[in-house]
Amino acid sequence: MSKTLYWLQCGACGGDSMGLLSMESPDIIDFVKLVDIEILFHPSLSNPSPTQHRNLLEAIFSGEQPLDILCVEGSIIRGPGGTGMYDTFEGKPKKDILGLLVRRAKAVIAVGTCASFGGIGADGEIEATGLQFLKSHKGGFLGSMFKTDIGLPVINLPGCPCHYDALSSTLAALCTNIPIALNHYNAPLEFYNMLIHQGCVRNEYHEYRVEDANFGNRGCLFFYLGCHGPLAHGPCNKLLWNKRSSKTRVGVPCVGCTNPDFPQPYPFFKTRNIAGIPLELPEGIDRAHYLAYKGMAAAAAPDRLIKRETRV
Repeated sequence: MSKTLYWLQCGACGGDSMGLLSMESPDIIDFVKLVDIEILFHPSLSNPSPTQHRNLLEAIFSGEQPLDILCVEGSIIRGPGGTGMYDTFEGKPKKDILGLLVRRAKAVIAVGTCASFGGIGADGEIEATGLQFLKSHKGGFLGSMFKTDIGLPVINLPGCPCHYDALSSTLAALCTNIPIALNHYNAPLEFYNMLIHQGCVRNEYHEYRVEDANFGNRGCLFFYLGCHGPLAHGPCNKLLWNKRSSKTRVGVPCVGCTNPDFPQPYPFFKTRNIAGIPLELPEGIDRAHYLAYKGMAAAAAPDRLIKRETRV
């Protein structure tokens, strides 16, 4: 029996939808057939009349139309003053529509960092929040204790945008009743249990502290150029984008877009430091050991790395 899906776009740029549409092997059309999903509505894939869409929502609210999976893209806008009138659908706050939809959904997915943690508007007057988190604090719009009728919390798929393979795999698991192991941010361990740094092609440069202060070379981007690879968890260097690349593979620092505090309140592409030592150290590393180890590592760096020669 088909699983039904409704996609609600809240305070978002639409990037997560664009990521979904760029799926390949299978593409989005073959995927929904493969896992037997009936898309009740998606803003880029559906074309109902306003009356048809309104009737669909009313049918879901009443329970006449079953809803298995609710995907939410974008932050939940509560401003001004808690009214939600900064983000509306046919004059009604989308936050209120969301409140009715979650009562009927068997599974709720926060697609992207804004839906997961609040994103770009979490510190502003629009009063944005994530579904079950506000940045790193559990609670968000639905509250820390929220669970669907089948006992699931909101499943967070952070990223700006969320990687389409993480989304499709999560949907496939829900459609086939495969349990999804989650971390403390309610994100699937399958995709968010590893650092961006793991799998980075510049790892060896990092280990020997062969640093780059300017773009265009092959060295590590962490020490001067603000790379969050050793700090952020995500699948970018595991799944790759378009099956072939990632930011760090093409020499662009990771901006930590899967982190709850993204976007950061300080400049991108510049590492904050004290006397050349980054303020934020790689996960699990204390400052004293870092100072000793990195000094020795830099002294032992092979010439081929210092010269930025391609590894044979």
